[in-house]
Amino acid sequence: MKPLIIGIAGGTGSGKSTVARRVAESLESAQVAFIDMDAYYRDHRHLTLEERRRVNWDHPDAFDLELLGAHLAALGRGEAIDKPVYDFTTHLRAPETVRIQPADVIVIDGILLLVDERVRTACDVKVFVEADADIRLIRRIRRDMLVRGRPLEEILDQYLNTVQPMHLQFVEPSKRYADIIIPRGGENSVAIEILLASIAQRLEGTPA
Repeated sequence: MKPLIIGIAGGTGSGKSTVARRVAESLESAQVAFIDMDAYYRDHRHLTLEERRRVNWDHPDAFDLELLGAHLAALGRGEAIDKPVYDFTTHLRAPETVRIQPADVIVIDGILLLVDERVRTACDVKVFVEADADIRLIRRIRRDMLVRGRPLEEILDQYLNTVQPMHLQFVEPSKRYADIIIPRGGENSVAIEILLASIAQRLEGTPA
């Protein structure tokens, strides 16, 4: 049986990961594999660290969409893939990879997931997670400082110069491709329950 591929998009800090976890927790009887779109950033090791810091990482061109599309197609055929690993401290792709085995359900999340036609076409269920801009910024600051070891000034400069403009240009308009829009992110239990009911129906082979 072809696996069910669920794509979860939304702005930085919108709650995509929370929604993805809720999906996985609800599918106790199914095998679930996770893919993060951030792992597919292009490798710019030919640039210096300072030059890499100035790359617009929030533009669709920053991603290796060809590889992501190929991996989704392979998983759709029931084949295993070797997912890249990205180091957000050095802005480089790590030499090791992560083996992702075939599964009943593939969950992939990313800010620009619905922007590229090849990627969104591969998704059977397309979700867009929304949250207020100030909430998303606070979450991003916390994550980048605690997890990625970045200074506050660098985080704010990136947000103002690329994150916010790219959100308005690419991320926000892409929600028109979503099948389900979840306001207030992972806090919206009603919307998440609707999503889970739709997934359950699809897995059972009945119309959603």
